[in-house]
Amino acid sequence: MAKDLYHDNFKRALEKDGWHVTHDPFPIRVGRIGYEVDFGAEKLIAAEKGNEKIAVELKNFEGPSDTNEFHRAMGQFNDYDANLVFIEPERTLYIAVPKETWEGFFQEVAVQRALKRNRARVITFDPVLETLNQWIK
Repeated sequence: MAKDLYHDNFKRALEKDGWHVTHDPFPIRVGRIGYEVDFGAEKLIAAEKGNEKIAVELKNFEGPSDTNEFHRAMGQFNDYDANLVFIEPERTLYIAVPKETWEGFFQEVAVQRALKRNRARVITFDPVLETLNQWIK
């Protein structure tokens, strides 16, 4: 599996935010079909004395067509989310995108409708500062 352009930047952003990256990549196997989500991570929640678990598919939107990149991202999100719920129901799946992608292309009406319809969860991050900016559920 080829790593995304901002793979290492996003991983450092997760770690700076207090997440422990447990998988790089996070494997999902259902029958003969195997998937690899970019990251699996856990964060200890002291108040609840438990763990919050996430899986994150990173997309950098650096290709020639943002629309094609978005179709691919949503297809992966839907496949991973449909199967992750049976394997690790306590783990929440997110798509991670650079902040500028969220503020630009992801504000298009068609994109917002697709995200809402698919109940997609998004993390925005700054690849230069290596920080997480927003968690959109």
